[in-house]
Amino acid sequence: MPEKKTTKKEPEKKVEKPTVPVKAEEQLSADELKKKAEKPGKDAMILHPFYQGKIMSIGKCPVRDFSDFAIWYTPGVAKPCLAIKDNEDLAYEHTNKGNMVAVVSDGTRVLGLGDIGPYGAGPVMEGKALLFKYLGGVDAWPLCVDTKDTQKIIDFVKLIQPTFGGINLEDIAKPKCYDVLDTLRRDPSIKIPVWHDDQQGTACVVLAGVYGGLRVVKKDIRTAKVAMMGVGAANTRTAYLLMAAGVNPKNMVMVDTKGAIYADREDIVKEKNYDRLKYDLAQKTNPTRMTGDLGAVISGADVLISASEPVPGSIKKEWVSKMAKDSIIFACANPLPEIWPWDAKDAGAKIVGTGRSDFDNQINNSLGFPGIFRGALDVQARTITDEMCIAAAKALADLGAKQASERKVIPTMSQWELYPLEATAVGMKAIEQKIARKQWEEKELYKHAEDVIRTARAASEMLYKQGFIPKAPPT
Repeated sequence: MPEKKTTKKEPEKKVEKPTVPVKAEEQLSADELKKKAEKPGKDAMILHPFYQGKIMSIGKCPVRDFSDFAIWYTPGVAKPCLAIKDNEDLAYEHTNKGNMVAVVSDGTRVLGLGDIGPYGAGPVMEGKALLFKYLGGVDAWPLCVDTKDTQKIIDFVKLIQPTFGGINLEDIAKPKCYDVLDTLRRDPSIKIPVWHDDQQGTACVVLAGVYGGLRVVKKDIRTAKVAMMGVGAANTRTAYLLMAAGVNPKNMVMVDTKGAIYADREDIVKEKNYDRLKYDLAQKTNPTRMTGDLGAVISGADVLISASEPVPGSIKKEWVSKMAKDSIIFACANPLPEIWPWDAKDAGAKIVGTGRSDFDNQINNSLGFPGIFRGALDVQARTITDEMCIAAAKALADLGAKQASERKVIPTMSQWELYPLEATAVGMKAIEQKIARKQWEEKELYKHAEDVIRTARAASEMLYKQGFIPKAPPT
């Protein structure tokens, strides 16, 4: 039979939709950049009430049929209960203790918003728990406490210790935050890490930014001159961690609302029992006793780290112009930086970072605490030391080293591999310091952290794709 002739069907031509060119950030006007900075807040007021919160609990074991409840609950659950009674460390094997963190806050110092109370703090603490889970695979629960009493907060943490593998203190005003953290860390009855993210978390990520920034501008941390605006919880702990990492305290000057701090400043000496850490830093830094505001002491500084009021313009352009060549500025106030990045650049800064994800060089705790707690939990560490924080900061900076530029001195949250790398660095340092209950080989620890984080992300994405998390409305 003769072959049938077939006509070749032409592929359909796709009609390309006209695209609107997207401006690069450096091409946007100041007004356009301000609108960009305001958008997340506007979107939040739509999406928060839509979802009515950001976290929920879901079982991690299967319910194959109703007979499984005899295993997961009564009568079968009695066996692991009695085993734990005889050996408390078995709680790490039979419960979720080893992957669970409490986010504890009294709402007295929230995100630069100040004392908005435990109810107002709720959305922030839920957001923190979401970041813990998605970025670090850690199950975190917000616990906002209705007290401002230091001792009651300390007692509360001690009482919940059996349930959790770690405690994340959050948004507690100073000097109370120092007393709560230091008291709990010194208490021999506390057998799990207690960490204050506004202190240690901020310090860790700022140090990573300093490592990365100095690498880009080819300066040495041991000789770099550092100015710091704000002597609150964040900058106080950052100053100590910078010193531990190699910054010479004689090359540091810190400025509070009354000006530069120095050893015999009358009000600091008078209030040394109230703010003992500020007093201590005043003895260690600014040896020439410079006085005045930031503008009076910033001349020649290589690095400026600000954790102050969230008011753009509180760092003035004329101050930035006095800094050393190839200067670095991290304006970390939230939700708005102390100087807009474009103003700092215009004044001569080489590298500018803020706490925001919508600008270059995000210097934000979210780059630190999920991976740090992942590592601490995986090795069942008893505390989190400065050396563990420095290890995490180096891991962050080293990951971004190959692609480092003035617009990206450390990795971003989208580089998810930073979290297992950070976790591994922290866990191995804890093992080295002999404060870990559980021993790992480095490759195995990395693989474990990677698997846990990958599973957490995949679960969240699957729930959204399948409609179990409703589709977000347009904003």
